[in-house]
Amino acid sequence: MRQKVVFEDLGIRSYQPTWDYQEALLLKNTQIKWEARQKEQAVSNTATEHRLLMVEHPPVFTLGKSGKREHVLVSEQQLENLGIEFFHINRGGDVTYHGLQQIVGYPILDLDKFKTDLGWYLRSLEQVIIDVLAEYGLQGERSAGETGVWLQPENPFMARKICAMGIKCSRWITMHGFALNVNTDLSHFELIVPCGIQGKTVTSLEKELGRKVDYEEVKEKIKKQFQVIFDCDLISA
Repeated sequence: MRQKVVFEDLGIRSYQPTWDYQEALLLKNTQIKWEARQKEQAVSNTATEHRLLMVEHPPVFTLGKSGKREHVLVSEQQLENLGIEFFHINRGGDVTYHGLQQIVGYPILDLDKFKTDLGWYLRSLEQVIIDVLAEYGLQGERSAGETGVWLQPENPFMARKICAMGIKCSRWITMHGFALNVNTDLSHFELIVPCGIQGKTVTSLEKELGRKVDYEEVKEKIKKQFQVIFDCDLISA
């Protein structure tokens, strides 16, 4: 059955309240599933609600649960001086950067109603971004053993990441997600080892196309491709 996903554009919002909001949505869905299991109700009939959040964060570094603090190349005091927040969070992956003019997407999906396969879920998220990049004439690709979307990943001198990904899943409810660089200030990535991967650079749509890109247009393209890849309908909150 084609799923309905509630779409919310949160605008510019700092990291902590957005993280708290994701956690609240995940908790609500996991409680619904727990109660349904107590009643031996079929997982496909539970009243869980899918959401897709999009947000633009002020500058922040986030470090995944298995990430290394030394991949943040500056001290806490230096981060404070630069006005960059820092959080050690509960997603997979290492360290990444969020900043203005970067589209961050947080799908809160019940995979029991899609497919209970995290590999499939991550590859599907990647495909959404790959298909969006194709609309701009760019060939996004996967890099073996690494999540996210890259340009020329097999070329050791040219490989560059344009979209980072990291997720958490509890009772097959997802949170966290992807971060696509549109017109992002890439200089802040020089303060970290992005995703813990040495020797590979980061890029943006602006850098690749040599021009500022319409931020709202990119969001609409992501929404369109998300509906195609996940065979769902986005509805307003």
